Amino acid sequence: MTVTGPCNSPDVVDVVALGESMVTFLPTRPGRLADVPAFERAIGGAESNVACTLAAAGHSARWVGRVGADGFGDHLVETIGSYGVDVSAVRRDPARPTGIYFRTAGDRATDAHEVAYYRAGSAASAMAVGTVDEAALRACRVLHLSGITAALSDDCLELMRELTAPRPGRPLVSFDVNFRPGLWRDADGPGVLLELARRADLVFVGDDEARQAWGLHGGRAIREALPEPDTVVVKYGPGGAVAFDSDTDGLEDGDGHATFVPAPEVDVVAHVGAGDAFAAGFLSATLRGLPVRDRLRHGHLMAAAALTVPGDLAAPPARDHADRLTALDEGAWGTLRLGPGWTSTAQGADEEVRTP
Repeated sequence: MTVTGPCNSPDVVDVVALGESMVTFLPTRPGRLADVPAFERAIGGAESNVACTLAAAGHSARWVGRVGADGFGDHLVETIGSYGVDVSAVRRDPARPTGIYFRTAGDRATDAHEVAYYRAGSAASAMAVGTVDEAALRACRVLHLSGITAALSDDCLELMRELTAPRPGRPLVSFDVNFRPGLWRDADGPGVLLELARRADLVFVGDDEARQAWGLHGGRAIREALPEPDTVVVKYGPGGAVAFDSDTDGLEDGDGHATFVPAPEVDVVAHVGAGDAFAAGFLSATLRGLPVRDRLRHGHLMAAAALTVPGDLAAPPARDHADRLTALDEGAWGTLRLGPGWTSTAQGADEEVRTP
């Protein structure tokens, strides 16, 4: 899978990401939402996270969304723009609010974790074929979408079908499945996600969510269910990731078109944002024309940056730092351990590689 070169038009960017962003309220201490006395404000949104990370990594990125004509909408637009993301195509809705949510400080994987969403009827749910700047959406090398948008409303789903429809000159369509059962209003969600994924060029999906949504077990079964995309990336969390790519030869169980790369060991601070960061790292390397193995390694490194900070967004490693780690031989990569602050330790990065 390759990405065509940039157009000479100044309006064309490397990546456009479409989706809902919300103001996030993070607790100032652990405990139940009922017991936390104060929260700190941040931002959250799978697609805007990808745009912010890519912009911080030196790519041109645009976020297209819809927010309320309120202070929370101002905060989102200003904060996302501060990362260097083009927010000129964001629309303001005078009748609907910006979505917000609250979450506990605990790990999302535990039963004690709570999330309270206030997004029903949000401005983003009014995104539709006629309410977004479609010219701004298509003026890119890569259009990044996720299954979250499709779940917001019928109009949003219609927009997603329009953007993933095959047509001449379409940018490369990247689709992160992002199955969120609580968002879907009926039982058709898994089928809709499968439909959209099959219309994309590049698909990101976790092995766990493919099992939950589609009853599929393992990368090979997922690839067989998604034969159309040029590339399907299946993520196993700390177990690594495999890319099934129609253009490359790789290694996994004799399949000549699969490349598996283990994840480095990470001293995790918080799990939020890791999937979005992985997608950003893989897309960054794809835009640079790097081989599939290196795309997966860059995905793992971006994910490690997110895992070693408390919030959704982390400063990515400098490109030469990431490239140097990506170029490690298999043995050195296999002993790599990354902890908090690793992205700012380029000069001492050799200390991150443990010798057996």
